[in-house]
Amino acid sequence: MDRHIVFLIGEDWFFRSHFRARAEAARLAGWKVTVLTRTGDAAALLRAEGFEVIHVDFRRARLNPLAEFRLLRSIARHYRALSPDVVHHVALKPILLGSLAAALARVPAVINAPVGQGFVFTSARLKARLLRPAVSLGLRLAMGARGALAVFENHDDLTAMTASGALPSERAYLIRGAGVDLASYRPHAPPAGKVRIVLGARMLADKGIREFIEAARLLRLRGVAAECLLAGGPDPQNPASLDASELQRATEATWLGPITDMASLLASCHVACLPSYREGLPKFLLEAMASGLPCVATDVVGCREAVADGESGLLVPPRDPAALADALERLVADPVLRARMGAAGRARAETLFADEVVCAATLAVYERAIRHDV
Repeated sequence: MDRHIVFLIGEDWFFRSHFRARAEAARLAGWKVTVLTRTGDAAALLRAEGFEVIHVDFRRARLNPLAEFRLLRSIARHYRALSPDVVHHVALKPILLGSLAAALARVPAVINAPVGQGFVFTSARLKARLLRPAVSLGLRLAMGARGALAVFENHDDLTAMTASGALPSERAYLIRGAGVDLASYRPHAPPAGKVRIVLGARMLADKGIREFIEAARLLRLRGVAAECLLAGGPDPQNPASLDASELQRATEATWLGPITDMASLLASCHVACLPSYREGLPKFLLEAMASGLPCVATDVVGCREAVADGESGLLVPPRDPAALADALERLVADPVLRARMGAAGRARAETLFADEVVCAATLAVYERAIRHDV
């Protein structure tokens, strides 16, 4: 009989972009895979690929206690009906509600994966500050629940949780990000013409979008010959989302909108940039390094795990457009440095971030989970 793993994750598109490779590896290893998620356009694609996908009514911005209680009951009912061997909870709300549901349904093994910490931990808004203590406490309790394993995307988050005493270190694993397909993302000869700098992300303030636009303005004032591109769509459910009108007004950087073929876009660019305030481990930077591009990112949790400062790219302070512009200008002016850092990034992607590396490490965690020796 197949072993059964259930993923609980907020959005179907995020599962497909960040966890599909691991789910496929699990299926090839003999696991039955079910995905509980809020379904949208990606659900049909996942079902066509052979995954069982079940809708649950996740709403990231919702704070209605009654609605969240109904969601908790729904998840618990699904867990009882599916009777999984392992549940894999991805991101904050799935961890908090999924852990309670798993206890109610007596799921034998739980894996929690806090992939970044989102609006509650990066925003200075009053709502985020009010929520932060309760979410932090709930996360500590869920992560430290007896028998649960935890997978972190970076050393900073792993160390913070284990050093706090909430989670024994023997139950914590480091798996660096979502992985990257090295065949799809590969180096190309640098395109001719003006140097193109691309930022790929959801259009959120905490991804450093406004700092990038300001850095692009500074580069223009300095007479630097570069084209700055924004690749990605707004996220209306996220309070930090920029709206389309603001992005269209930002003439210093060209907004391309949502991108369906990031590999081709990266192949047409010279430098990748992500001035985020905080990350788990950003997939865009992994894709950029695999594509042989040097990266400029912020010296924050997650980004510094991806980019080796001075080797595969440059790290700058967060929320500092002038420092960001300085780093970008340095790479625009030096094609030899771009080539050296791009090659180092590709080697780093091959060694640390390849799909094969991430999938093998994830399957090892699943095997430990079903042994129940935690």
